[in-house]
Amino acid sequence: MNRISGQLALITGASSGIGAACARQFAAQGARLVLWARRFDRLEALGTELKQSHGTRVAIAQVDVRERAAVHAQVETMLEHQGVPDILLNNAGLASGLAKLQEGDFEDWDKMIDTNIKGILNVTRPILPHMVARRTGHIVNIGSTAGHMVYPGGNVYNATKFAVRALNEGMNLDVSGTAIRVSSVDPGFVDTEFSEVRFHGDKSKAQAVYEGFTPLSADDVADTISYVVNLPPHVNIIDLVMMPTAQRNIYVVDRGGK
Repeated sequence: MNRISGQLALITGASSGIGAACARQFAAQGARLVLWARRFDRLEALGTELKQSHGTRVAIAQVDVRERAAVHAQVETMLEHQGVPDILLNNAGLASGLAKLQEGDFEDWDKMIDTNIKGILNVTRPILPHMVARRTGHIVNIGSTAGHMVYPGGNVYNATKFAVRALNEGMNLDVSGTAIRVSSVDPGFVDTEFSEVRFHGDKSKAQAVYEGFTPLSADDVADTISYVVNLPPHVNIIDLVMMPTAQRNIYVVDRGGK
């Protein structure tokens, strides 16, 4: 059942991958959209596509969720022109590097902490009071199986996704007494630009991550998020873990079945 037609959804990191797939899903269901990302050219192309395909009302803005002042300024613009979002999808996130802690790169660490943790805080903090004031809304945070089990070289990325899991649980407690829902969707292997970013543009290393099995696609995750936001208002999915069938946990992946 489509329960989000006419609702306003803000999606961060919307220029590609899961964010763009969710924008297409929400647009097909009649939602109004505010799309944020760093890559404005991709946002423009996506906005044009959605308007032509679905007649969707789309507002786009070049936003880096690490930049708190810029985020807050864009929130004010959104509140003035589009209103309070019914759905906030905290999708912007990344991994950078895969090294032992004693060999880690400080810039990689800062990039992950500032995007994956502070980014969620920077976006959610100025929006949530407006949801609380009207006592409704739905926040969906994109977590990861990396927030449930640590793997070699993951250290700081794992820590950021464990933090997302904690923030998700904390937000749920903080909005108790309202009808606001807070959900986390935590995918395993998803074939997007994620690994290419992690390996600093090394396409061969990125492709090797998904060799021998069929990973999730961005559309698979978007289908799941669509399910979560379309549930009846009295149903709140706190944390949903999803993996490709070939994957059973961080370590157990059947790479011989593809």
